[in-house]
Amino acid sequence: MKKICLLALCLYLFFSKSFAQPDPPADTVISTKHTTVIKGSKIAYNTSIGMQPIWNDEGKAIATVNYTYYERSDVNDKKHRPLVISFNGGPGSASLWMEIGYTGPRILTLDDEGYPVQPYGEMRDNPYSILDVADIVYINPVNTGYSRILDKKTDKSLFFGVNADIKYLAAWLNTFVTRINRWQSPKYLIGESYGTTRVSGLALELQDAQWMYLNGVVLVSPTDLGLKREGPVDLALRLPYFAATAWYHKALGSDMQQKDLDQLLPEVEEFTVNELLPTVTRGGSVPMAEKQQIASKMARYAGISEKLILQNNFDISTQFFWKELLRDRGLTIGRLDSRYLGKDKKDGGERPDYNAELSSWMHSFTPAINYYVRNELNFKTDVKYNVFGSVYPWDRSDDHTGNDLQQAMAENPYLHVMVQSGYYDGACDYFNAKYNLWQMDPAGKFQDRMSFKGYRTGHMIYMRQVDLEKANDDLREFIAKSTVKSGVPAKY
Repeated sequence: MKKICLLALCLYLFFSKSFAQPDPPADTVISTKHTTVIKGSKIAYNTSIGMQPIWNDEGKAIATVNYTYYERSDVNDKKHRPLVISFNGGPGSASLWMEIGYTGPRILTLDDEGYPVQPYGEMRDNPYSILDVADIVYINPVNTGYSRILDKKTDKSLFFGVNADIKYLAAWLNTFVTRINRWQSPKYLIGESYGTTRVSGLALELQDAQWMYLNGVVLVSPTDLGLKREGPVDLALRLPYFAATAWYHKALGSDMQQKDLDQLLPEVEEFTVNELLPTVTRGGSVPMAEKQQIASKMARYAGISEKLILQNNFDISTQFFWKELLRDRGLTIGRLDSRYLGKDKKDGGERPDYNAELSSWMHSFTPAINYYVRNELNFKTDVKYNVFGSVYPWDRSDDHTGNDLQQAMAENPYLHVMVQSGYYDGACDYFNAKYNLWQMDPAGKFQDRMSFKGYRTGHMIYMRQVDLEKANDDLREFIAKSTVKSGVPAKY
């Protein structure tokens, strides 16, 4: 028996080593030259894709972070040339979504509404990329993209947590900015989804620990940023998203459907704050007649029955909404983008069987990034590109990133913030994003440096062709507004 167990152990060790992924190089870079046309003008640019180490206190490389850096090559004045530092979310997601979906010079070919087309993974020039006005670096945190822990004895908690993530990436950025000689450049952080938690914390960490000051932070489909909203507030804030999605799927009454979304949503927002929230706050003390009146209005806006709303004490979860809204049509709706439709095994139940939108995106973006990096950027490796990597357990405690961003704004009169949200995003909905801005600035002292932009898309605001152009133009405008002229002092 002992011999059999020993043989099994030997076989396990042999095969685990045989099929283990190789480590990426700790420190390397591959550069290529390209041209494209953006907003009608020919742009020459260099691309550098590589790995840059993370060192411990003894100077040993314990991990390496993968990045892709796009730099316009026909601009010599780097002092006034903005640098945009881009992250995605997850927290275990690579940066491919923003890089080949939104702001980069080469993007995935999709149809006009953002659905994949075959052959999968075909790339095209992005005529709306912000590379004409700013250089961009896309960063893959540890265990995403090609980034990996190199020393297997390293404590993973150094990387996998709200504050650990912010701390090591701030130090990494100090080295990166030094290497590319961009300390004088105006700098911007842009993050999507959990990336908004990351960049909100980084804004203060870069200032206070690395002495690197920013001109702007862009939050795309932001999380709650550690700003609590529980009980009645959490319940009520969902309704404007419900209304937008029901309107899109023509699930509202004819009087509601006749209104444009820009007319409907302000009306729903007013009802949410002024009527729904006070009602659910008062709970059981509200007379039944009043409850029925509020439930009837909520039902008209949400596209589901008054009876269901009352049965659930106004607490309609997003998961239930994705299953319920089109149940009578035998369809479910997507979580990250509720324009997408799914089909479940059965129409009964409380939640969809799968995320229709993510299934669509994965089988179009994954082939594209693997082909693009290897064949166009000439970065050849046997290391697996982690579209989603394992970063768990992730320490979510002590998340004060929203307040960190406010503090960074207070310390830095140059710093501006812009939010970009999709109306059909059911994971990080647009009205919660507005709530973030309200709570970050309760005294209204920073309103002249805060802005909100909404789009008729979902979580990935750039998936729809019309909004890809609009969102990039909004970034251009934001950069132009927050890039300060020479000689203007940073003071109140």
